[in-house]
Amino acid sequence: MSAAPRRIAIFGATSRIATEAARLWLARGVALVVVARNPERLRMLTEDLGIRAGGLAEVDAMTADLADLDTLPGLWNALTERFPDLDGVLLAHGSLPDQARCEATPETMLQEIRMNALSAMSLLTVIANDFEARHRGIIAVIGSVAGDRGRSRNYVYGAAKGMLAIFLQGLRNRLHGSGVTVITLKPGYVITPMTQGFDREGLLGARPERVARGVVRAFDRRRDVVYLPWFWRPILWAIRLIPEPVFKRLPL
Repeated sequence: MSAAPRRIAIFGATSRIATEAARLWLARGVALVVVARNPERLRMLTEDLGIRAGGLAEVDAMTADLADLDTLPGLWNALTERFPDLDGVLLAHGSLPDQARCEATPETMLQEIRMNALSAMSLLTVIANDFEARHRGIIAVIGSVAGDRGRSRNYVYGAAKGMLAIFLQGLRNRLHGSGVTVITLKPGYVITPMTQGFDREGLLGARPERVARGVVRAFDRRRDVVYLPWFWRPILWAIRLIPEPVFKRLPL
């Protein structure tokens, strides 16, 4: 098995799942680079992590708009120039769109596809080429169970995450044997500020702390596809088996 990452970059680091994962890695003494769009929230996160680390781990920060596809190659080059030992990546950025607004205008729909799929895919292309040349590294991306099958109430979000999952599957196939690990993380309903106002499926909703423990464990175990929590794997297996003539009639 490959060595544990020496330094992990977390994109979308101010999301609750990413923040909790960062805290867990800090407890292990892993060096971190946290990347997010909002400078104030990023400053608060960095201060929190620095206090928790107590000088026992290194925490650096970089502000970036991850929806700006043109800047992503330069962002990665700047990161690796400053941190040449960076060999682990967690992509946790994204948004939870309003399905009705996406249905109303193509512009809104495309904006959400850009944020939830194209942004990650653009960044992954640069990261994969770099890690492949170095013959080592771990790439993990937070997708969603919504990408496993299209449902009427969130099919734009699901389409973006489904696109991302297929991209990661191909990337994993391409990089097999190169020393680079590619992990697809598929959380179910997570109770975070982003999901306020949305149905979080009652007892199936998970706290971000639990999901973050699964993220860190996925880095340790190098599994290809990880459902978080685990019970979403059999649930989605059953949902995928429902015939389309039946599925389209279900109020999902």
